[in-house]
Amino acid sequence: MRTQALNKNKQIRPPKSKDTKPYFSILLRDIKKHKWLYVMLIIPIIFVLIWNYWPMYGVVIAFKDYSPAFGILGSPWAGIKHFERFFASYFFVDIIVNTLRLSLYSLLVGVPLPIILALLFNELNRKWFKSSVQTISYIPNFISVVVVIGMVQFFFSTQDGMVNTLLNTLGFQSIDFLGSPKWFPHIYVWSGVWQGVGWGTLIYTAAMSGISPDQYEAAYLDGASRFQCIRNITIPSIMPTIVISTILATGSILSVGFEKTFLLQNAANLATSEVLSTYTYKMGIINGEYSFSAAVGLFNNVINFIVLFTVNKIAQKTSESSLW
Repeated sequence: MRTQALNKNKQIRPPKSKDTKPYFSILLRDIKKHKWLYVMLIIPIIFVLIWNYWPMYGVVIAFKDYSPAFGILGSPWAGIKHFERFFASYFFVDIIVNTLRLSLYSLLVGVPLPIILALLFNELNRKWFKSSVQTISYIPNFISVVVVIGMVQFFFSTQDGMVNTLLNTLGFQSIDFLGSPKWFPHIYVWSGVWQGVGWGTLIYTAAMSGISPDQYEAAYLDGASRFQCIRNITIPSIMPTIVISTILATGSILSVGFEKTFLLQNAANLATSEVLSTYTYKMGIINGEYSFSAAVGLFNNVINFIVLFTVNKIAQKTSESSLW
């Protein structure tokens, strides 16, 4: 009986896999099969290695008292002195608050508006009108940031701006939009929305194009309205794209755009316009404190990575979409 049971167990065991080739031999076979695709990857890989990974060794100056005379490797070590100085500085809390205010404001406005606009584009029936409106909404994205700031000053200048001229005509007093700390976040965020909301609809429009028209036809036959189709078909279909875009946007929560902030910044609105990027520029480039500015930049990147990792983990647990 024992012999029969052993023979029976041997029969139940699954057969061993015949594919015993090592991983690298399979990889080499795949490279030979698609060699031209891998050849095309060489230049992008070299570009990323040179411009993204090779400069990373320079982050060591955040832990040194860097001097151009001694170089990166010859400069003396300073430990975490520069980080302690930044955390203990008078401006630390204000800079973090200003950066988070602009980032969260931009997220709350900049994430849902492209989705709403893309949904509206998707509901347009006339093809020529839809393409015309989409093209018009894309144009501001190709305008330089410097030109956008010039347009902002043209509209909101205290002396001869169009908005203040209209207010004076109606009997109201002029408002110092560009010099008021209260108005700076609104001008920064909404000028960015005007410039990028149309371009931001592209990824959602592409995701909507993959939805089968049969789903909408079946819903209309069942008596569903347009709003019900949007809520039950369109939004669930593009939800993975929404999640990925939100994760990527949240991952740069402390990376407020330097160019526009610096161009809009002046002595009057410095209370709300001084953010990490402008502070790093002033300390590193203007004051020549390279190690201190490197420490501030490293702190910024570490926080962004932690936030990105955390949001991605939350997305993994709450939905089926995530970056990794």
